[in-house]
Amino acid sequence: MVSLAAADDVTCKGVLVNEVGEPIIGATITVPGTKVVTTTDIDGNFSFSAPKGKKVHINYIGYKPLDLEVASDLGQVAMDVASEMLQDVVVTQSIARTRKTPVAVSAVNAETLEIKLGNQELPEVLKTTPGVWATKDGGGFGDAKINIRGFRSNNTATMVNGVPVNDMEWGGIYWSNWSGLGDVTSSMQVQRGLGATIISSPSFGGTINMITKGLDAKRGGTAWYGLGNDNSMNYGISFSTGLMKNGWALTFLGARKTGDGYIQGTDYEAYSYFLNISKRLNDNNQISLTVTGAPQTHNKRNSANGLSIKEWQNVANFMPKGEAYRYNPTYGLGLNGEEKSSQYNVYNKPVAMVNHVWQINHKSSLSSVAYASLGSGYGSNGQGYSSSYRNLWYGATDGALNWSTVESNGVTYNLRHGNGMFAYDQIQLMNQNSTTGSLMAMSNSVNNHKWFGFISNYKNELTENLAVTAGVDVRYYKGYHTNELSDLYNGAYFIDETRSNKNVTRTFATPEAKLAWQREKLGVGDVVYRDWDSRIWQEGVYAQAEYQALDKKLNLVLAGAMNLNTYTRYENFYVDEEFSKSPTKTFFAGNIKAGANYNINRYNNVYVNGGYITRAPYLQYGVFVSPANSNAINPDPRNEKVAAVEVGYEFHSPKFTAQLNGYYTMWMDRTMVTSGTSEYDGTRYSATMNGVDSRYMGVELNFVYKPFKWMELSGMLSIADNTWQNDPIGYYYNSQGEALSFLGNRETAPVTTTPLAEDHLNATIVQKGIKVGGSAQTTGALGVQFKPFRGFRIGTDWTFNARNYSDFTLNSRSDVSLSPGKPLIISEPWKIPFGNQLDINASYNFPITDNVRCTFSANVYNAFNNYYVMDAYTNYSTVGTWENAFRVIYSYGRTFNLRAKLYF
Repeated sequence: MVSLAAADDVTCKGVLVNEVGEPIIGATITVPGTKVVTTTDIDGNFSFSAPKGKKVHINYIGYKPLDLEVASDLGQVAMDVASEMLQDVVVTQSIARTRKTPVAVSAVNAETLEIKLGNQELPEVLKTTPGVWATKDGGGFGDAKINIRGFRSNNTATMVNGVPVNDMEWGGIYWSNWSGLGDVTSSMQVQRGLGATIISSPSFGGTINMITKGLDAKRGGTAWYGLGNDNSMNYGISFSTGLMKNGWALTFLGARKTGDGYIQGTDYEAYSYFLNISKRLNDNNQISLTVTGAPQTHNKRNSANGLSIKEWQNVANFMPKGEAYRYNPTYGLGLNGEEKSSQYNVYNKPVAMVNHVWQINHKSSLSSVAYASLGSGYGSNGQGYSSSYRNLWYGATDGALNWSTVESNGVTYNLRHGNGMFAYDQIQLMNQNSTTGSLMAMSNSVNNHKWFGFISNYKNELTENLAVTAGVDVRYYKGYHTNELSDLYNGAYFIDETRSNKNVTRTFATPEAKLAWQREKLGVGDVVYRDWDSRIWQEGVYAQAEYQALDKKLNLVLAGAMNLNTYTRYENFYVDEEFSKSPTKTFFAGNIKAGANYNINRYNNVYVNGGYITRAPYLQYGVFVSPANSNAINPDPRNEKVAAVEVGYEFHSPKFTAQLNGYYTMWMDRTMVTSGTSEYDGTRYSATMNGVDSRYMGVELNFVYKPFKWMELSGMLSIADNTWQNDPIGYYYNSQGEALSFLGNRETAPVTTTPLAEDHLNATIVQKGIKVGGSAQTTGALGVQFKPFRGFRIGTDWTFNARNYSDFTLNSRSDVSLSPGKPLIISEPWKIPFGNQLDINASYNFPITDNVRCTFSANVYNAFNNYYVMDAYTNYSTVGTWENAFRVIYSYGRTFNLRAKLYF
């Protein structure tokens, strides 16, 4: 072996552990007077080269810093709990510990984020994690999605410093709201399955917990500038005082991102900020304030505008060579040549957290956090003089481009030009010449919220072997939802046809007054289509006991929680004020989890966990069947339930680490909504299915091998089998929440009825044994990192996916006559072909002065420009193939990012 390090350098390696001998993950290791900086991995291992005679400085939050002499083998290094910094149990309770917490866990430290994130979305850095399926969805900035073991984001928990940030109305998360966290995250941990998080309402599929910098932040600052494909730029500055002698610490970050977007017409501009102010009040009390936000604007390509395979080949005729998959069906130009899009998003979701830690005595502590989020923003939403006009805003329907024509006042308007661009200029001309105002107009779908929460956690180490944790978790959410006209597209006014819907029950003094309201000439800023509010209360308690036995080789965990969820909806548009409030629906839910980890010896350990979770249905489409327009309540809302069990084996040594686990999860009484389009007038309808069961099972393997100090190999393989387990009944509703007895056809309009009446249209959805779509059920990765000489590193990651199945829809078809009780037999989905890509990363760190160093980094994603299908849909009535798949979304091709970063 040939070493390129300096002749007087020593290769230092060792394992960092806490006061009970467990590995410490993500500790910062530096060599003062040099530019050596590294962190410990998931097993506490570290390795670096440093000059003889130097000191090694080790720092980790909550522990006393260590200074050691440089030596070739530092062995097992133990850290002691610090009196200067107190551990925030609200934060640490959500972190799994290697060889102690009985769950499947993977961690990404700050160093890995620095190397691999580049201009990717934050979830994408997790794509080499077993069980994780991360895609760009439609392809706009911040629109990435992530599934864990087949569970989508509304069924996985996302947390920042132990505080849940999933939307309280529907459970999902928009990653554009968190784009700035990549630069201030000290550790990002993914717990798959039941996880170790013990808040009152846990996730089903897994937990992503991002821990940001605070008191442990090293004194100094950074400034960076990055650029990449499609004019992307990312620049910013951060600084930290570190923990000062007076007990104060401050960390700040500010950054800006801009770009044209890889997908046609998806330009974006985003800012991010992060501020943490911490104060060590005395020996037993510590308080901190954290404020973070990421205001952004971006144009997007809705995934519903994905095309069929054949249509993607057709659009190659009017896109530059090799760029067909960048095509955006809703991108176009206005009359003055200005760029237009019907998919524009503006949002800002700042979060403020005040944390307090009270170390009551050497055995017990109380950690509390109060948090608030005041979100505001909107997304574009097309409106029309009738439902037919409103549907003209869609760029594609069932995978086919919409080449719509409109006859108005004797003139024919083509709403797509021959070059494939959406013809916004033709909409403007049509509205200019209209005698009834704008036939098509644009509105902002406003979704604001006020969200407040409080978590308080008490921990007591009752004996040397027994520790208990208990706490409260309270959340209050108020949502505000309107649609406000934003652009009349050259029309004089707009008349909102939804005011004439049958479900309008507002009273008027005279028929003339009602007609005047229905035919009111509206302008920019006026409310159309919807105006409703939501109120959600969630109160919960939780507790956990952790017991160590057999000389602390065996760790037993038992946890449980209960929560009460209360939902109310207020309709402000279609009814009189006294009838605005819906009936209040309350659901009691809870969970119990247990697990055990046994350390066979220093290298081997095994674990098992299991649990049963009940969760209240979500407000949107769980409790209310058409939340945008109606107080209509799902006649049979149910708590969703999960029963899960998992076993695992782990091997840990300084050179080789591996984890192997198998899991089995049953998801029961799920509420699902699938939608379709009426053949009569193109209006949307939905089928609400209660009591849906599905099964998720699989095996996962990941490993890291370090044969030399300058080389690291890593890999993972995940094989799942996710299938539907029963045949639920779906009840049909129109977009106003009215029950349907007939979907309509090309000649006859849909017919409404009373919910759950004998003629309420329903169908048994025969899907048992069908694969669950939307997530690759086989994923894998192989990676290698080289450090041939000091400061330089280069590596690659090859990721692949297979057994990815299309989702299905229940679209109306002229050859299907649906009557109440008739079964709908779901056909086999399309098995999407194998996909893979190779990513390359490289960086070089070098000193400029004694106190300033610089890192140049480069990333190339999908280096071989290999396009592959990531998402697709097929219709329920036909066996899925590439020929009938629609809403097909391809991966990005080759992209790149370059960055220079100064450390001072």
